[in-house]
Amino acid sequence: MNHVATLVTGDVEELIALVRSYNPRSNADLIRSAYAYGARMHEGQFRHSGEPYFTHPLEVAHILAGMRLDDATIVTALLHDTIEDTKSTFTEVEQTFGREIAELVDGVTKLTNLQLSSTESKQAENFRKLFFAISRDMRVILVKLADRLHNMRTIRAMRPEKQAQKARETMDIYAPLAGRMGMQWMREELEDLAFQVLNPEARTSIMRRFVSLRQATGDVIEKITGDIREELTRAGIEAEVFGRAKKPYSIWRKMQEKELSFSRRSDIYGFRIVPGNEADCYRALGAIHQRWRAVPGRFKDYISQPKSNG
Repeated sequence: MNHVATLVTGDVEELIALVRSYNPRSNADLIRSAYAYGARMHEGQFRHSGEPYFTHPLEVAHILAGMRLDDATIVTALLHDTIEDTKSTFTEVEQTFGREIAELVDGVTKLTNLQLSSTESKQAENFRKLFFAISRDMRVILVKLADRLHNMRTIRAMRPEKQAQKARETMDIYAPLAGRMGMQWMREELEDLAFQVLNPEARTSIMRRFVSLRQATGDVIEKITGDIREELTRAGIEAEVFGRAKKPYSIWRKMQEKELSFSRRSDIYGFRIVPGNEADCYRALGAIHQRWRAVPGRFKDYISQPKSNG
């Protein structure tokens, strides 16, 4: 019990502080209670890496707190494996934490118990639809996605054949699901983590080419970001500007689709301009197109024609 006590008095306060940074009215006692209950239920269980099992629900809760989710979702993350993997029951969770949280935990358990064996594209789409059908509350899917993200971040502790199975599921079902829900950052990370398992040689090759390109050209992102800011300032537009390199899997997929070599890719870097209002979005676009010529057929206006996932 000493290890459980250490977990409860240490890491839980860090989690509560993170939640309160965006939700000052958070119910800290509820989170502490869920933390203590989960740690007690999982006591004596260990992950493939040898770590105490409860480190996993804790990390899932941290991922969701980073997404600024409500107390019920954070508590569900801490409890999400209790009904499936411990002596805990739906009734006990309901009596201790209430109906809402019990149903969320039960929903995650049902998704976990789905047999996601087929990787054919049509069947994978059916699985994604089934996720939405089973999950009456979208928070269930968010917990399951965070659960898969942490499992993929720590996948190297698994047997190689299990790694391949989980990576394939992630690429076919979970990554597109994250994209469907508008979480592009999670989609890209899931894809890249799965890519490391499924095609490590291709990923390593792309990473080497990035290193070579940086050595030859310097920090292109910083330079272009600076140029964009200058153009916006000249046009009197206030906006945040971000730049990043595309993820290795995204680059590799488009290389395969368009049969292009790395050196012929024109979009290995991405830049984002975030003005304060819709009118300035179009003004910023005009300023950018005056400096850099638009590529014909590549411009999409998601203000006037939004994506289905918002």
